[in-house]
Amino acid sequence: MPPSIGSALVPHLTRVHARLRVPGDKSISHRYAMLGALADGVSHLDGYLAGADCIATLSCLEAYGVPVSRSVSARGLLVRIDGRGLRGFRPPSAPLDCANSGTSMRLLAGLAAAHPFRSVLGGDESLARRPMRRVIEPLTSMGATIAASEGRPPLTIDGANLHAIAHAPDVPSAQVKSAVLLAGLHAEGRTSVREPAPTRDHTERALEAFGAHVVRDGSTIAIDGGQRLHAIDARIPGDISSAVFWLALAAGIPDSEITIEDVGLNPSRSAVLDVLRRSGARIETSMDQDRAGEPIGSIHVRSGDPRSFEVTAAEVPLMIDEIPALAALAAMRAGVTMTVRGASELRVKESDRIAMLARGFRAMGVGVEEYDDGFSIAGGPPSGGDVDAAGDHRLAMAFAIAGTAARAPVSIQGAESVAVSYPGFFTELERLAQSR
Repeated sequence: MPPSIGSALVPHLTRVHARLRVPGDKSISHRYAMLGALADGVSHLDGYLAGADCIATLSCLEAYGVPVSRSVSARGLLVRIDGRGLRGFRPPSAPLDCANSGTSMRLLAGLAAAHPFRSVLGGDESLARRPMRRVIEPLTSMGATIAASEGRPPLTIDGANLHAIAHAPDVPSAQVKSAVLLAGLHAEGRTSVREPAPTRDHTERALEAFGAHVVRDGSTIAIDGGQRLHAIDARIPGDISSAVFWLALAAGIPDSEITIEDVGLNPSRSAVLDVLRRSGARIETSMDQDRAGEPIGSIHVRSGDPRSFEVTAAEVPLMIDEIPALAALAAMRAGVTMTVRGASELRVKESDRIAMLARGFRAMGVGVEEYDDGFSIAGGPPSGGDVDAAGDHRLAMAFAIAGTAARAPVSIQGAESVAVSYPGFFTELERLAQSR
């Protein structure tokens, strides 16, 4: 049932056949809103994610003097943004509240660094524990002044006239890359980021959709400062990070199949489909169109013969948000193991996702071995029980998907956290339970 007073009881499922859509892509929603705020003209974004993180981005932009209006559409939110142009933000009258959104804070830091006034970026208790040094260091090198206690929020940013840098981070991060490129859009000269491993490329595609020229040379992405952006009208595709929970559900329950329509198929996000195939799932994709540089289509998944599988360190940067859903799939299947290494970044997400994922699945009777940089799961099915999502939306959904295969009821505390990225998740899960 949908969560009440912060908890949800997971329905038991024995077979699923369904077609559905998922909410708008979280990563794209953030980026289109920010670039719309920097553009000349009025942008209309249909299907904007109504999750708490993306709403926090809109609220922060409004605090910078950007006119934003919201209305409900058939695809989610229809957001109108009246762009202020480059360096067009106004000084905020109070600290900005990024809520639980690390994406909002890191990307907005890149914009705040380029405006000649003080911005204070804060958030909730969880966000205040998340490390920000990897974004502070390059922005400081570009000329901004940033104060933060032990490199953690709140960030006090005194913006400046920035100069270009060539940044080579040690750890791959799409958010850090994006912050540097957004700052570089305002800087004098060409700013570049050389990635140690590929990460999602929504920022590069979005910049091009709004009219900027982005230079790609192998693992290096660069942008020339001073380019003007133009407003766009865009429809935001469904989020594959949300879709993967339903893909795991169909893959984990015998004689099941699900089709996800109108979902983003960006190659820098779809590596998770290859891992699902290695786990035995039968997956087909169809490309329908390309919108603003983002490929859109459908994903069809059928349950297959379960197999043990791994997520390698090289694959982790391209599917860091999808790992909890893959863990749920492993937890549903008897005799199946899943191993993840090279994923220490999971420890500094909305929760310590390695520790809390292990604790949650153990509470459900699933064996988990925890490592500094990952974990191994010995397949279930779960025995049932009460589990705490630790205020983490992706853990809440992972425990719910695994719980559909449990031998006894599973109750999830902190289920309301799904509002961060998928407010209607438990309503959709109940619909699937009733239609089987």
